[in-house]
Parts: sequence; structure tokens; C-alpha cells
Amino acid sequence: MLQEKENLLGEANSFLEVLEQVSQLAQLNKPVLVIGERGTGKELIASRLHYLSPRWQGPFVSLNCAALNENLLDSELFGHEAGAFTGAQKRHLGRFERADGGTLFLDELATAPMLVQEKLLRVIEYGMLERVGGRDQLQVDVRLVCATNDDLPALAASGKFRADLLDRLAFDVVQLPPLRERQQDIMLLADNFAIQMCRELHLPLFPGFTATARETLLNYDWPGNIRELKNVVERSVYRHGDSEQPLDTIILNPFHRTTAIQEKPQTTSGQPDLPLDMKPWLLEQEKGLIVRALNQAKFNQRKAAELLGLTYHQLRGLLKKHDIAVNE
Repeated sequence: MLQEKENLLGEANSFLEVLEQVSQLAQLNKPVLVIGERGTGKELIASRLHYLSPRWQGPFVSLNCAALNENLLDSELFGHEAGAFTGAQKRHLGRFERADGGTLFLDELATAPMLVQEKLLRVIEYGMLERVGGRDQLQVDVRLVCATNDDLPALAASGKFRADLLDRLAFDVVQLPPLRERQQDIMLLADNFAIQMCRELHLPLFPGFTATARETLLNYDWPGNIRELKNVVERSVYRHGDSEQPLDTIILNPFHRTTAIQEKPQTTSGQPDLPLDMKPWLLEQEKGLIVRALNQAKFNQRKAAELLGLTYHQLRGLLKKHDIAVNE
């Protein structure tokens, strides 16, 4: 299992292969293209490329190309001289100059206008740029990492993206798998986000997810990928607000609370309805007792072990078995 920052966490082979590819690419001084759906962690991958590279002590600068119109994007990337246009009262250093000696990450590259694409190509080929309104050719030393979810070869074939720029950018392409193709990582990430949220809420521990909640998380398609999973888990933990009972209600849509998933109703005797899958039910009962004992012992694990008639090491084994994180 590898972890880099908060979201680069996973055990799926497709994800580990990406990390290995990034580690190898980081040593080169070539442009890299990162392809992935929204929320898959494209900027985190770009950051990893930078901090594993010989440029790691230089700046890491990022810009979303879709956030600015053509004129603003031109000025923000390449800078402008004082008086270059109305309101330009002083010289402005662009992202390329600010990233000199380091890495520049450009997200949503497919939205960049043709004029900007032409200037990008010149920087890649010659390491030279000209500020808007300027005459001097400026030398910059920047590694470019670009990201998109669009089909750039198709856009290039239709004349909507420069084919020569695509050729230069695509020295190698990093393809990020969507979360729905990383099933084994969903609960790993969900547990991690839940524990972080409990710490933010000053809750002493995360009591875990019920089988119903886990099923909801695993069966959802996650169109927003890791970013959406993080938001859903944090929202659900916040609304739950209980460190004793496992989290049962996963709030996928914050605008419709009534759609929250509920446990199957139990009989008035407190016993579960039949038929049931006995093994996961027993595991939930065991986990519930452990959480109850921890709360009663004010999260002193030795006292909790005594309440359950267990040794301290037996309790530690059960905490690991049930993925119960206790904030010491």
C-alpha cells in the first residue's frame, strides 16, 4: 500500500502501476500528459511528478486553463508588460516565469485557445516566451505537465487542437483509472476520509461502517471519483456525529436527505429479521460491543479489554480486525 498526500492512497494494481510509471517519468525532463476523469487526482499526480524529480526544490505552479478567457489566460501564462492593455498598470510575471526552475501544471488543457496553444508549443520547443505587450524574448526552464479528460487525438484530428503540440506533450501519457475500476480501494479510501473527519470533529474514534453503508459505498458508480467519495464520507460522518454506533446512513445527495439508506427494521424483540447472513451480522455485533466498551472506558484500551474479559493484546487484535481507529 502506498500513500502520497491525502488522496494518493490505494492497493489496486492499476493504481500502483500508475505510481510506478510516475516514479520513472519523474527522473526525466520531458513534458507529461495526464488523462483522467474529474476527481481522479490529476493535480496530485502532477505534484508527485515534481517532488520525485530533480526539480523538487524548485516551484510547483498550477493553473486551470478553463477558468480564464483567452486574453486572461494568455496574460496569466506568459505575463504582461505595464501598459499592455487597459488596466495593466505594472509588469505581471506569468506562471511560466514563476515556475522557472520547477514544474508548471496546466489542467483542462483542451480548453486552451489556439493562440495560447501556439505559444505553448514555442516554449516547449525553444524554452522562450514573450510577455503580452513586450518585445524581449525571455528564457525559461520549466517542465510542463498537462491534464485533461478530453480525447485530444480526436480533437487534433478535427482541427480543434494543435497536432504538433499534442506530439510534443505526449512524450508519455499517464492514464488514471476511475474509482469504479478500483473496487478494492473504495473502502480503504472511505475509512481514511472518515478517520480524518472524526479528528476534525474532535470525535475520539471512528466506529466504522455498517454492512449496509459499506454496500452503498461499494455499489455506487462514483462519477466524481475520489473527490466525490471524500465529500460523501465527510458529510455522512458529520451528519452521523456518533463515535459509539457504526455509521449506517450514507448521504450521497445532500439535497435529498430522505433518500438516505437505512438498516432493515428489526423485530420488537431486538433480534434481527430472518433470513439473514449470519457471519456479517455477528461481526457487527462484535464490533458494536468493542465500540461500546471503548466509550465506557473513555477510550482507555486496557480498561476496555477488562470490560470485555479480554487481554490487552486480544483487544488490539480485534481493533485491527474491525478497522477501528482510536485517537490516542
